[in-house]
Amino acid sequence: MRVAGRVVVVTGGGSGIGAALVRRFAAEGAAAVVVADRDAQAASSVAAACGPAGHAATLDVRDGAATEALVAQVEAQHGPIGLYCANAGLGVPEGAYPADDVWQRQWEVHLMAHVHAARALVPRMTARPQGGWLLFTASAAGLLSQPDAPYAVTKHAAVAHAEWLAITHGGQGLGVSCLCPGAVDTPMLRAEPEPRLQAMLAGQQPMGADAVAEIVVRGLHDERFLILTHPQLSEWEARKVADRERWIRGMRRAWAGLQASPS
Repeated sequence: MRVAGRVVVVTGGGSGIGAALVRRFAAEGAAAVVVADRDAQAASSVAAACGPAGHAATLDVRDGAATEALVAQVEAQHGPIGLYCANAGLGVPEGAYPADDVWQRQWEVHLMAHVHAARALVPRMTARPQGGWLLFTASAAGLLSQPDAPYAVTKHAAVAHAEWLAITHGGQGLGVSCLCPGAVDTPMLRAEPEPRLQAMLAGQQPMGADAVAEIVVRGLHDERFLILTHPQLSEWEARKVADRERWIRGMRRAWAGLQASPS
């Protein structure tokens, strides 16, 4: 799948990985790149930096009707969406097992936003001769885990949803990729307090968002379902699947070390 000549939408495009994807897709020659973000000013700034191809839109991805309206508006103005990146995400500002409202926000942003996008786009993309592609940003936490329960659990759900779409619609002209980044130097990562940050890094070297965007372009070109940023992630997931009991014991030890560390 090549981005050149396609209409692209990136949610959460105002910063971090989303902004890097927008810049990279514009450089690849996308016909239009729509930067969708709840922060209208950030979306406009990123879009403006992309020249004529950049366009800004304000969107709260939790709102299914708003997502449907954005899809209809983009296609009316720019033509069929060839690539939609459901990339918006948020961290957990509280402890490992926070209140219900935190769980609900994580659920709405990390899973239901993807469901809204698929509901709006799958019928359109599968009906077209040229098809279309969905890129869902999950996380390495969706393959493994991390200290914050709502983040890890909802990212697991995002991976499962992407797998389901690839299985049920992958033969109907729909392409599906799931980006599971490890540690990436973004505002969300930098906001994490110690020692939780060290537990999340787990020895990984944080990668720049522009490097992630380059990996994504290569993954889309190769039409890969699972796009990983750090080579050790594949090995860690293989160890988990090969011996889940041993993996859980190891994670318990890591969690115990986290709790014993000074805050």
